[in-house]
Amino acid sequence: MSSHTRPPQPGIRLHVDLDGDLRPHRSAKIEARLRVDVAADGAPTDLPAVQLAVIIAVDVAEPHRAAVRHALPTALRALPDRISFAVLGSGPEPVRCYPRGDDEWAVADRDERRRAAFVAGSLPLHREGPRPAGYAAWVAAARALLAGRPVSVRHLVLITDGSSAAGDTRLEEELDACAGQFTCDVFAVGTDWAPDPLLALAERLHGTAEFVDDGLGHAITAAIQRLRRVHTPRLPIEVTVRPSVRQVSLSEKAPRPHRLGRLPRPGRPHCWSFPTYQWEQGGRDYLLTLVADSDADPLETELQFAMVSVGDVHVPVTARWHLPGQSPHHAPAGADSVRSLNATAIMRDDLRRGLVALQEHRWDAARRYLGQAARLAVRFGADWVLDEIHAVADVEDAAAGRIRLRTVDAGALGPLILRAGSRPGGPPAEAVGARPGPRCRGCGTPAGSEARHCIACGEKLL
Repeated sequence: MSSHTRPPQPGIRLHVDLDGDLRPHRSAKIEARLRVDVAADGAPTDLPAVQLAVIIAVDVAEPHRAAVRHALPTALRALPDRISFAVLGSGPEPVRCYPRGDDEWAVADRDERRRAAFVAGSLPLHREGPRPAGYAAWVAAARALLAGRPVSVRHLVLITDGSSAAGDTRLEEELDACAGQFTCDVFAVGTDWAPDPLLALAERLHGTAEFVDDGLGHAITAAIQRLRRVHTPRLPIEVTVRPSVRQVSLSEKAPRPHRLGRLPRPGRPHCWSFPTYQWEQGGRDYLLTLVADSDADPLETELQFAMVSVGDVHVPVTARWHLPGQSPHHAPAGADSVRSLNATAIMRDDLRRGLVALQEHRWDAARRYLGQAARLAVRFGADWVLDEIHAVADVEDAAAGRIRLRTVDAGALGPLILRAGSRPGGPPAEAVGARPGPRCRGCGTPAGSEARHCIACGEKLL
């Protein structure tokens, strides 16, 4: 996955909500909700297939061959013309089984699709013998292969039954190395896989993880079609902070929970870049968290703690330290927005924790977490959460969080846990458009439309 994007550039709108009245403290936490909307603005409907490189990796043991016997050839026959693709099979280490010979990549046309579908019928799978490598080996193989394909969108489709996950201790290290290199969708088959590493792959590599009981070929095809709807493969969100801010973090909350890594900007010690990926037309919600010291700041004065920049759009994050012992005259407009974002994240987490507790036969914990998730689901109208709870419990009073657990096969809980951790959330609230703001004439640093002084050099903006 590279930083290349295709013209024309998308239209971007950015809006910031936060609780602007803070209590002074040496390590005060400031939370802001960022809403970023991207519009196609004349870009073609589909990304040209020549700009995509996809690896289909089959991490499946021989007893589960039936799960991929027909699905994989079906997906290969449906590849769009001119897409770059490769197929990896299973062994003690990932094995490149198509294209064969010296070529690392195939470019889809009628003949390539036909040959690939034929080869897929004899795809090597895990057999008795040496223990297969873990998930780290699959993403490492994908990283090495994709490094030689500098196209706009680089993606791994990993099909797994969990047979190679045992003893995998290098996954976090390898995911750090893969950050920003490519994205990944995971399709789980069978019943012997653990949800946590699959969710880690999806979260860290900005994709999805889902259980597929039937229709695997269609699921792979749909994932590739979604890649073609990507208007902006990589869109960094930059955060420039005042010197009193000691910590900065940014996480995507909707439509899917993703942990974002931050990159320093050379020569700009107070600026951080958070790359995001695979932007289709639409919006996303992020939670920006700052930890700031108040020792040298004035009280009851509007201060700019950060500048958020997406493309040429810049919005300030402003707040004030409130006098100790006093309350603001009114509730800040952004406080409810931030609380709602946090509560929605808690709802997802409670649902997942409850299902995991149920899988581990910790009944009291399962009842507590699922009850809390039900109560929040009523508050936010998240019917899908209630549907998931109904699969494992009788909901006596959702608003009060009262449920009665049912006897459930622990092996059937894996798909529910995957959905709780990777399923898209509901549509976020409508955003207010933000227009590009001014720049400091002295140092050129961008400023929000309401800013009065430069965050970098302190000069008054004209």
